Order: sequence, then structure tokens, then C-alpha cells
Amino acid sequence: MGKEAAKKGGAAGRYYAAKGGENVGCGKRHALFCNHLRMVLFVFGLMGSFFLLDSLMLTVIHHFNLHRRGSLQRRRWIVPQNVKSEIPTEERAEKIMYARLLALASAAISKNEIHDSIELFKEPNNQTSTWRSCSDQGNQIPQVVVGRTRTRSGYILVSANGGLNQQRVAVCNAVAVAALLNAYLVIPNFLYSSVWKDTSQFGDIYHEDFFMNYLKNDVDIVKELPSHLQSLDIEAIGSLITDNDIRKESTPEYFLRVVFPLLLKNGVVHFYGFGNRLSFDPLPLDLQKLRCKCNFHALKYVPRIQEIGSLLVRRIRKYNSSLNMLDEHLLGKHMPHAPVRRNDTSTSPVKYLAMHMRFEMDMVAYSLCDFDGGEKERKELQAYREVHFPTLTMQIKNNNSLSPEESRSLGKCPLTPEEAAIMLTALGYSSRTYIYLAGSRIYGGRSRMLSFTRLYPNVITKEDVLTPSELAPFKNFSSQLAALDFIACAAADVFAMTDSGSQLSSLVNGYRIYHGRDHAPTIRPNKKRFARILSENRTIQWHDFGERVRKMVQENQRIIARRKGRSIYRLPRTPGCMCKY
Repeated sequence: MGKEAAKKGGAAGRYYAAKGGENVGCGKRHALFCNHLRMVLFVFGLMGSFFLLDSLMLTVIHHFNLHRRGSLQRRRWIVPQNVKSEIPTEERAEKIMYARLLALASAAISKNEIHDSIELFKEPNNQTSTWRSCSDQGNQIPQVVVGRTRTRSGYILVSANGGLNQQRVAVCNAVAVAALLNAYLVIPNFLYSSVWKDTSQFGDIYHEDFFMNYLKNDVDIVKELPSHLQSLDIEAIGSLITDNDIRKESTPEYFLRVVFPLLLKNGVVHFYGFGNRLSFDPLPLDLQKLRCKCNFHALKYVPRIQEIGSLLVRRIRKYNSSLNMLDEHLLGKHMPHAPVRRNDTSTSPVKYLAMHMRFEMDMVAYSLCDFDGGEKERKELQAYREVHFPTLTMQIKNNNSLSPEESRSLGKCPLTPEEAAIMLTALGYSSRTYIYLAGSRIYGGRSRMLSFTRLYPNVITKEDVLTPSELAPFKNFSSQLAALDFIACAAADVFAMTDSGSQLSSLVNGYRIYHGRDHAPTIRPNKKRFARILSENRTIQWHDFGERVRKMVQENQRIIARRKGRSIYRLPRTPGCMCKY
């Protein structure tokens, strides 16, 4: 057989003819050539085996990592059923806007250049303030033109629009207006929103009886209109007042001049919408005091929200028995008096940072900013605006809106998860930091969060901490879920804002200032300055970047009184709301 194979000629024929003799089929003249050939083929075969084995190992590892990461991300970024129609669910490529800075941040963390310090969880520079909460002290009765008597001028109905926190502001503004006009206030109604898709009413979220009783010396609150007014066609008699009928932040004089006569004539007025319709200044001191009293004292969550909120906070803290000074105000009798232990007692208690990542689709669409998502993203956001923000859509068509570049330079764009992660790293928070993320409806989903979770893997949401059965009663009620986020954020060791236009962030910030006694630090980036710093991302050194970011945040943490025209709900250091001792 060897001879037959050899007769076929060629190196291959001579090779396959070999049976044991060193040079069978080669001949003496080609012995050296055959030896070299066998050696070359052996080396190539060995190398091929190594490459094949390596490829198989990488495939297995890659598959395992994808499966593990996908499992974690699916657990963390589950989109609630009631909002699935609002958020694109298909997988997207990861979006990275600042690759160089992200790499520098990652290098700083991996080299252990970033170390958590206890100072990161305290107010900076050991600031001590002489401002203390006092809106609950005494009961100053507001005075109106006609004088306050037991005879009321009529009934005020309020149908508040927006989400939980916009409605909270409307409620307290309504309390002040009812006191101003010497009227009864009917427990406010919450309008259904196409954005939030929540049917919750006041009594589903706030403790009605506590609210009415706490404010009884300031304003008379009733649960419904008297029977003789219930059959009235309020619109037909001219007592329906929409947001189109009353300008934003109207003064008390407007309500006395326009609304008060209508109230006396018809016995009832109905404010429909009532979004930010009462000014912050000028406002009598007693009215300022009253709406602070409403916001910071009278509005308590119902027991079932307090109970689950308490469980949420204890689990985030890993069952730490130490209490936060805000716990009692947030949780009432459900505050965690004693630690509740899990089976695993080896884990030490932790401090945690809470962040409201206001990068949800409505905010992203409304900002008119560009987030490197290409034409597909632009069309998607424009389609959302046409449904939910028709007025803004008209402004765009009439060229009355800012360009994406102008919006970013003016600090009008919400921080992306990538920008938020870079900021935290620059401030000195290590990868070990526990971060509670409020609101998990991140626009772009997992792909948008990858840059954040790579730097900060200990990210948790209420969906991670609470069981499905514990969350079930709140499943289709976004406002009640937002109440749990409010509790977790307000009780945090540090709270970080990513967009000052967020009502949740603003109200949490004010709540921490009012009740925190200067021991509840909040990170408030100046987005305009941060945008300028980020614009140098191709050249700036990490050390310089960190210094500028820290200076930016520290300047925003200075203890200052509220400036004229600013929100008392966000900045309560103002006479009537807080007292200076």
C-alpha cells in the first residue's frame, strides 16, 4: 500500500505512504525535506488545537457573563407592566458619550485611588446652621380682606394634575388659598395622567384624618361637598377655573380680586389642574408658614406605605439598628425601633447613597437634548412629544425652541447615567458604595445603565429589595411606588440629584433640609458648570476634573437662606417656614 501511495507522487502521497521507516516513500534525496514537512505540519496542528481550545473557553466564559449580567440586569431594570407601552423594550447598543473620562474614572477606581471616607456622608466643612424647623409652632390664623369669621365664603374643589410630587405641591398651595379666602377645602382629587397611568386618590396615599386634624385650627377641610352643591354644573355657572384661566404663580391679590367674588356668588369654585398657580413671593408670612406646615408636617403617608417603606429602608441599611433623624417624620409608628435580622448575619450595616436618576422618557423628550442615539432616537422622542407635549411640539415646528447644543450648554439636559457615574467617582465614592436608585424606568434600559453599573455594581432598587408579594399592592400605582422612593431617598445618608427640575428631587431636598438639622447632605450639581467641565473631556486630566467637580458640588452645598421667588418646598430656609436662632 505504501508503494502504491508513493507512486501517486507529490509530498502528500509520500507522506501518507509512510509506515514506520523514517524516509519511506521519500527517497534519500528528499529525506531532509520530508522531516521538515512533518515538523511543520505537527506545529501547525498543535497551534490549531490551542486556538480551538482557547476559542471554546472564551465562548463559554462570554456566554456565562452575558447570562449572569443579563440575569442581574433583568432583575434590576424590570419595566413595570403599566409603563411598558411608554418605553421601547428592544435591546440597544450601549451609548457612551465620554469614553475617555469613563476610562479615567474606571482606572481611578480599579487602582484603589478612590476610597470611601466618612466625610462623604456628612455635610461639608462641618457647617452648622442656625436655621431650625418651626412652621408647626403656634397657629397663626391667616387674615383676609373681609376678616376671618366662622362663616365661610364657600367651598374650594381642587383637581390636581401631574405625578405624586406635583400633586403634593398643589395640595399645600390649595390649603393656603382656602385659608386666604376663608373657604372650606374639600379633600383634593387627583387627576388621571396619560404619563403616570395611576388612579390613586388622596386617601390611597396620605392619611386623610391626620391631615384634616393637623390643620383644623388653620383651615376647615371636609371630605365632600354638601348635598345641595353636589348637583351643580360647576362649569355652567362659571366656577370652573383651569390652568388656562389663571397664570402661573399668581399673587394673593389675584385670588382676592378674581376668585373671591366668584366664590361668594356661587358658593363653590373648582381649580382644575392647579399646577404651581400660587406665587412664592410676595406672600404673607402666615400663608408661607401654613403651606410649610402642610408639606412638612400634615401630609403623612398611609400606614401600609409607611410599613413597606420602613421595611425597604431597613433592608437597604442591612438591618442597621441606628436611626436616621428623618425616620420618625417619614415612618411614624412604623419607624425601625429595633433591627430585624436575616439568616445571614455576617453582613455589616452600611451607609447608602440614594439617587433619583431622572432619565426617564418624559424628561428626556421634554429636554429637547441629544443623547447620541442617532436618527432613531430623535424620531422616537419626537413621536413621544407629539402625544404628550403638543405645545412643545408646536414650538419646535415654529422654531421657537433651543437647539440641543444650546440646551446642553445652558445646563438644561438631565444627567445621563454615564455622567452621574463619572460625577460620583470624581467626588470620591468608591465602587463599594451602596446606591439606591429611585425610579427604574431609565430611558434606553440596560444599555444606558451599563456604564453606571460597571463603576458601581452595588446598585439596588425597590424591586431588588422588596419581594414581589410585598410590592404587589402597589404594582399598578406609580404614585404609591413613588412614595416608597421618596421615603428611601429622604432617609438616605446622602441624596444625589441629577436634575433640579425633578419634583421628587426638589421635595426630597427640602424635606432633608427641614428635618435633617444639617446632617442630611444632598449632592446638587450645577448642570451648566458641569456641562462646561464635560466639554473638555478630550483633554482634561483626571485630577483637574475631580477638583473642579468637587468645587462645583461644595459651592451648591453652602447653607444659605432662600432667595426671593424660589420654592419653599425645595428651599425651606425662609421666615415662616424655618426660624433662625
